[in-house]
Amino acid sequence: MNTEENRSFLRSGCIALLALSFIAAGVNHFVSPGVYLKIMPDYLPWPLALVYVSGFFEVLGGVGLAIPRLRRAAGWGLIALLVAVFPANVDMLMNADQFPAIPVWALVARLPLQGVLIAWVWWAAVKSR
Repeated sequence: MNTEENRSFLRSGCIALLALSFIAAGVNHFVSPGVYLKIMPDYLPWPLALVYVSGFFEVLGGVGLAIPRLRRAAGWGLIALLVAVFPANVDMLMNADQFPAIPVWALVARLPLQGVLIAWVWWAAVKSR
């Protein structure tokens, strides 16, 4: 394989992994909404509806990643979703005492990892080839 083929193979693998991960995470919003309700900031209205809406858009984005003509739009949509849910990660860290099963270091690590995930989605789905 030449360099371009390697990049294409890597990008395809990343797209598949991202698509499956977002679909699985989105479905989990419907299967186990209580997990997500616990991390919803108190200031947001209609927390259960927001859990379902975010799950729906995760599934939609994951499916979109798998369809080449929708991939770029799905990537932008997932990036917007990741930015939109970032305050929940900050809120979790600020209220770490409410999550005794999660080490504080893991709550801290989630913040920059969100940026890594955004960059990964951008590279795999949005960036011009």
